[in-house]
This record gives sequence, C-alpha cells and structure tokens, in this order.
Amino acid sequence: MVDNVQHVSGRDAGNVMFYGLSTCGWCARTKKLLDELGVEYYLQYVDQLGEKDKQRALDEISKWNPSTSFPTLVIDNNRCIVGYQEEEIKKALRK
Repeated sequence: MVDNVQHVSGRDAGNVMFYGLSTCGWCARTKKLLDELGVEYYLQYVDQLGEKDKQRALDEISKWNPSTSFPTLVIDNNRCIVGYQEEEIKKALRK
C-alpha cells in the first residue's frame, strides 16, 4: 500500500479503495456518494503524492483500470468501478 491514504470510517461494505484526484469533479461526487452511503473506505488523491508514490499508485490502479482514469474504486480486491457510476456503486456497496 502506498503512503498518504486517508481512512474514512463507516459501516463495513468490504474493503473499498478509492483513487481520485483532488481537482476532479467526478471524484468529488464519488466521495460525496460514499459519504452519503456511510461506508468505510480508503481514499488516495494521486495528484497529491510525490513522484515515487504517484508512480506506485498509478501502477496499482493500472492493474484494475489500464487507462488510469479517475475516479477508480476497487472493492474487495476483486471488483473495479471506473468513473462516477452512481447506481453501480450503490449496488456494489449494498450489504
């Protein structure tokens, strides 16, 4: 795991890792949705990382999302949702 990961407390909906950019409007909407759903997740703003950590984060993201676009959500290390997909995110995190 790369440094500079924020933990957001909430109900357990699995291991949710959210990769975003601090300047991305779709990332902000995804964060707001996760907060509204009240789920626990980990957040990393890739644009705020140093070069070495940024490259490690992009390498990790590219395993799930070869285009390394944002937002990228990785759920339980077996599912990836790319972009702001409100209904898909709600469905994936409903437990």
